Amino acid sequence: MTNQIERPWALMRHHAGWADVFLIESETADSITGVYPDRETVGPPVNYSVRAVLARFETLEAARAAREGAVLEWRKHDAGVREAEDRLRIAEKAREDAWLNCLRDAAGA
Repeated sequence: MTNQIERPWALMRHHAGWADVFLIESETADSITGVYPDRETVGPPVNYSVRAVLARFETLEAARAAREGAVLEWRKHDAGVREAEDRLRIAEKAREDAWLNCLRDAAGA
């Protein structure tokens, strides 16, 4: 555990494509306790499973820089995701139309 606490700054998944900087104040083999220093109101310490940690850093600056770099990397894929979503909507519409046509054909038989 000593090795882990030497890197007390962590990135925690907030939602797809974004991670929050988290200060680990204490930890066990199974859980971490700490706070989110970038939030407007820093509340009481919260507990998470150690699996919630995406990455650990030695400094706050390193964690923030990594988060920003990861956001830029995430954004590189935005156009491909939009294209895939468009293709998915077209495929879902075709499936829905086929289903409705099958029901209508069966009702007319």
